[in-house]
Parts: sequence; structure tokens; C-alpha cells
Amino acid sequence: MRLLLVEDDNHVAGALSAILSRHGFQVTHARSGEEALKALLPAGGPPFGVVLLDLGLPDQDGYEVCGKIRARTSVPVIMVTARADVRSRIHGLNLGADDYVVKPYDTGELLARIHAVARRNQPGDGEGGATPAPGALVIGAVQVELPTRRVTVDGEVVALTRKEFDLLALLVQRPGVVFRREQIISEVWRTSWEGTGRTLEVHVASLRSKLRRPALIETVRGVGYRLVDPGA
Repeated sequence: MRLLLVEDDNHVAGALSAILSRHGFQVTHARSGEEALKALLPAGGPPFGVVLLDLGLPDQDGYEVCGKIRARTSVPVIMVTARADVRSRIHGLNLGADDYVVKPYDTGELLARIHAVARRNQPGDGEGGATPAPGALVIGAVQVELPTRRVTVDGEVVALTRKEFDLLALLVQRPGVVFRREQIISEVWRTSWEGTGRTLEVHVASLRSKLRRPALIETVRGVGYRLVDPGA
């Protein structure tokens, strides 16, 4: 798979390119937003499978570059940044990014995320048939739009409560990652009260029913829950 790495730090780019190359990626390195946009121009060769976009670029704001990329092509974009706040992530996803990785990151997780967004972009999986909305997170037939808090299954809108959506949003942003029960309760309910555990179970059961995908949210006995990507 061809991958466009947009990173102005040559040392970081060199190290990351070496890792990506060992895992079978053909890496093209762009040092600025302008170089990245030029690299994406049709050149007759195979298209890029993923763009790994660092937001700290010397010539343009990374968010601006993401918007320009999305206006030109549907290639998956993974933003890489030190900005960990939710508002920054939502802004990036709203501009059309497919995923958001916060520094420092584990290279194994980064590789998993690259493969995940590349799979989601493959046409003809025969499920759903709906065109993903810009910035939507897609897991099989389930599409989650974080900025609008809209969820669809096979193209049909599913009505979720506020906490049901918050729970799904937490899981869907890191498919395959196991979230501990206390971590979910802390992030979704903003409390550490043990009595909330039963409420969590009820919300998980409700999500499984409403999404019509009981196996989508897996119980990891004695630990917590994780969202299972059917394409993984």
C-alpha cells in the first residue's frame, strides 16, 4: 500500500518511514502542506491508500491541509498531533479526517489504525451500501458521526440516548481496544461510584439491541468491553 507521510521533522519522518517500510508500506514523504497536496495530484500510478498527516506543518495549518485533501480526494486521512483535547479531535473529524492519533503513540497501535482506515475505504463489502459522511467513523454497517451525534445502521438513523451515544463514541474511536469498566464509567458518567456498574451493563445491552449487532460490543470478562471491527 502507498502511504503519504506528511511530517516536517526529517528525523521523525526517517524513523517512522523505516518502520512503515518494514511493514510493507511504500512511503512518500512530504515536508509541508504544499508538498502533500502536490503529491496527491493524479500521476498515473496507484493511488495512496492512507495519508498520515502531522498537524504541525511549517507552511499551513494541518487542519487546513486536511480540508484541502478532503476536497480533492477520498483517501483516508489520519491526523497526528500532540493536541489531546476532545474539541481538537472533533474539529479534525469534522474536517474529514478518518482517525486521530495523539503523540506519543505506540507504533503497533498506529499500524493497526492505518490498516483499519484502509479497510473501511475499500469498496464493495456488500454491507449497508451507504456512502460514509465526511468524518464519520464506520464499523461494518454502523456509521457514527461524532460532530452531529448521528448514528446510522444500514443507512437508517438509530435514536440513541445521550449516554448511549457517549458510550458508543468512546468505543468506536478505538476499535479492538479493551476499555476497563471503571475507565468507561469515569469518561462517560464522570464518576467513580461503583453503583454505576449496573447502569453500564444496561446501556451496553441497549446499544447491542438498537444497533442490531449483538456481537459488535464484546464483553471481556472481569475487565470491561471492546468494540469488535467485523472487517478486522
